[in-house]
Amino acid sequence: MNDIVKVRFAPSPTGTLHIGGVRTALFNWLFARHNGGKFVLRIEDTDVSRSTDESIQEILTAMQWLGLDWDEGPYRQMERQELYKEKVEFLLQKGKAYRCYCTPEDLDARRREAQKKGLKPKYDGTCRNRADQPEGVPFVIRFKAPLDGAVTIHDLLRGQIAFDNQEMDDLIIQRTDGTPTYNFVVVVDDADMGITHVIRGDDHLSNTPRQALLYTALEVPQPKFAHISMILGADKSRLSKRHGATSVLAYRDMGYLPGALINYLVRLGWSHGDQEIFSREELIQHFSLENITTSSAVFNPEKLLWINQEYIKNTPPLELAALWEPILVKEGILSKDHGLSMEEIARPIPSLNQRARDLVEMARKAAFYFKTELEFDEKARAKFLTPETRPHLELLVSKLSNLNNFSESALETTFKEIIEQEGIKLGKLAQPVRLALTGKKESPGIYEVILLLGKDTTLSRLKSAIGWINTL
Repeated sequence: MNDIVKVRFAPSPTGTLHIGGVRTALFNWLFARHNGGKFVLRIEDTDVSRSTDESIQEILTAMQWLGLDWDEGPYRQMERQELYKEKVEFLLQKGKAYRCYCTPEDLDARRREAQKKGLKPKYDGTCRNRADQPEGVPFVIRFKAPLDGAVTIHDLLRGQIAFDNQEMDDLIIQRTDGTPTYNFVVVVDDADMGITHVIRGDDHLSNTPRQALLYTALEVPQPKFAHISMILGADKSRLSKRHGATSVLAYRDMGYLPGALINYLVRLGWSHGDQEIFSREELIQHFSLENITTSSAVFNPEKLLWINQEYIKNTPPLELAALWEPILVKEGILSKDHGLSMEEIARPIPSLNQRARDLVEMARKAAFYFKTELEFDEKARAKFLTPETRPHLELLVSKLSNLNNFSESALETTFKEIIEQEGIKLGKLAQPVRLALTGKKESPGIYEVILLLGKDTTLSRLKSAIGWINTL
């Protein structure tokens, strides 16, 4: 077998890429990167009726967004049909596979009969030793599995696992329409691509003995297996949409950072001491199969949100701006052809990123900075922009108009002068100013807001607020 570690992620394009699939991809990717190996992306599209090009594109987009780059691929199984036919013929020639002419109705009847007798409803081998080949009669091709003995698999996480061959079925490896089946093509592909380690969910554990028998029959080396535990919801049932198991790109659109999602998922079943937050480089350095637990991990949306918040706090503004820009466009805060540079988009981030849990929340809080037309909290506007507050705002406009040193200390001095002169508390001035400048009751610090908007925009919005009060 190849000395270089080679792993694969092989999603089926029958829907979106979900959390469980991403964690499998991530563990394979980290194992390859840690060991200086290769990571292969293979699209398992043999289920022709359910596979779509849209799903393939979504898988590729999700992988690219997460930064899980591949060294080979993406291969598509439907483009490798000649190889599968060649291997089917090899097994037929070796007497390790056979044509089965049993109809679906025959098989159903025999299964029901077996169940009545309390027997396992598996194929009874009717065509196993059949020599004739009737013309024009549809057939599948079945693998001739051993009738006795056992298959023993050494799982890198679970140790030795034995499977009784009597429990096995004569697996269909080619359908009546000539297309191959999942368990067969997986083995052919893994052997042909030189895959050294198969790291996948333990829901595939029941497939492993069948595949092990196929490796032997095809006379090719068997990779090492590691079956990772499933991810469960908080109620300990299998993770589903009701637990938050939505697609990866939905997390992107909800304002999660790719690094945060990666960081969270790697900790579902893997650990390195008590460390919670990892850089990509640290994950590659420390990742090993030895630190993967076989007990099921529980998906916790609040923990994911906390990690996302930590990433937002600590990602450099310019880097964060590149992830934030499509969110700002999606939220209608920026137009598609906004023309702003990343530096301009990054400018308000330091005033927002310490409190935001996701990029959507941060975008909505930044609307006052990017949009020329404010959307007002009408209740707050009625409460704070009143004839009573108009003189305070007019005084602020006067003082800011004459202020040459536009700095935080100068603004603080100006506000103090007004509240002393007017005999009011800071809130009586700051809240109306906040409404006038942002349209909302909550915002970054009022001096931060003024400095972000600049003198001209600040004065324009204050005058607009005074004008609105004059209409009351």
